[in-house]
Amino acid sequence: MIGVETQEVERKEHLILKILNDSPQPLGARVIARLLKDHGVYLGERAVRYHLKLMDGRGLTRLISRDGRLITEPGVEELGNALVRDKVGFAIARIELLALRTDFDWEKGTGLVPVNVSFFPKEKFEKALQAMKPVFAAGICVSDLVAVAHEGEQLGELIVHSGKTALATVCSIVINGTLLKAGVPMDSRFGGILQIRNHEPLRFVELIHYAGSSLDPSEVFIRARMTSVRDAARTGNGKILANFREIPALCRPIAENVVAKLKDAGLGGLMVMGNTSEPVCEMPMELNRIGMILIGGLNPIAAAEEAGIEAENYAMSTVLEYQRLKRFQEIAS
Repeated sequence: MIGVETQEVERKEHLILKILNDSPQPLGARVIARLLKDHGVYLGERAVRYHLKLMDGRGLTRLISRDGRLITEPGVEELGNALVRDKVGFAIARIELLALRTDFDWEKGTGLVPVNVSFFPKEKFEKALQAMKPVFAAGICVSDLVAVAHEGEQLGELIVHSGKTALATVCSIVINGTLLKAGVPMDSRFGGILQIRNHEPLRFVELIHYAGSSLDPSEVFIRARMTSVRDAARTGNGKILANFREIPALCRPIAENVVAKLKDAGLGGLMVMGNTSEPVCEMPMELNRIGMILIGGLNPIAAAEEAGIEAENYAMSTVLEYQRLKRFQEIAS
């Protein structure tokens, strides 16, 4: 029992360190307690202060104001050496959490939608937008709805650091979340590199299973420069980011209706919905299951990286109010 309790304390402290690491300014116990709820951890202010004092004593955090703390260098190192148990399956946990937080109502045009957030050097942001234009025009994205934030502003729980400009792109988990609300269970299998030939999806050439990765697969593929999204947008032949999902075959009519409603609201992402028990882009399917291929939300960012404009990406990172999103064409005139 002591071992289990110790692991639980370490998990909570790891999350507190992550929250402090993501913030450019000191945070107090009240704010940390609120942000912990987004990770499924419910601690009161007093409990958070208790953990912070323990971490102060270990040199992981530092009190610099009445109730404000910053993470220290040893704290950053500790965060990087987080428990392997916490890392395994982290990607699938984030998918499930964001799906639960998604409450978009297509009839009212309101609610929260999941987004990826990418931070660009502010002096390169306009150039990055130009590199993304062909990708949005070709529809190699979940949606052409985006949000922009400048230094000191926020996108969800993420604060834009000095010298950066942030772009939020809609994440394909919007389909997970809306299907979940409609009563359709979705199994998120993997993210991968999908080969496109003559504007049509052909096959996956690389894949990473969510359950075995601490990072979003798209982040990994972008860093490794394994995409050719610009070629796919320009010629119809290339390699793009995509995700593979499964649903029960009996749920197909509901899924088709949800996807159609999302499309009407400017939220797409579905490339292929297969037939019952049949392979999809050479991926085998189990009995009475249907495979779905969703476009990766970070494809426009991958195109910017291919053009030599690096970004700091936080895939599947937060949710934004639908009404805050604007058409890409409005910000990239």
